[in-house]
Amino acid sequence: MLGRAYEGQVCSIARSLEIVGERWTLLVLRDAFRGKRRFEDFQRSLGIARNVLTERLGRLVDEGVLERRRYQERPARYEYRLTEKGIDLWPVMVHLLQWGDRHYADPQGPPMVLSHRGCGGGVDEHRTCTECGAALGPRDVVASERVSAGSAA
Repeated sequence: MLGRAYEGQVCSIARSLEIVGERWTLLVLRDAFRGKRRFEDFQRSLGIARNVLTERLGRLVDEGVLERRRYQERPARYEYRLTEKGIDLWPVMVHLLQWGDRHYADPQGPPMVLSHRGCGGGVDEHRTCTECGAALGPRDVVASERVSAGSAA
């Protein structure tokens, strides 16, 4: 049985899990892809303890998945932006989202919908627009929360 660390595992999946395999880390990455950048925004969105968030953000920065940039001098405040290494996780995040939608969505449908920023079409399992056929990357897609039937659009 594997312990919490995957030491001794000669496997790229195990090595990747060392970095992104923790629940809060994946949710931090989800929010980063949705445009969250500031500590307070992550904390508010996730409801995560500040010390846990600090640790997760620090690890992602140390691993080069996020970059910490100062946006205010006094007091010093920072934001966190995806690096190219972080952006490379986008296909994984989309597939995980789609897998969850397929197997664990609410009866009302998926709670988040991805659409092509250019034409409004959906995103298929190959990250292609269902309307115009464009190959899509993270900058081409907008994530929107599902609007329930009883709420205003």
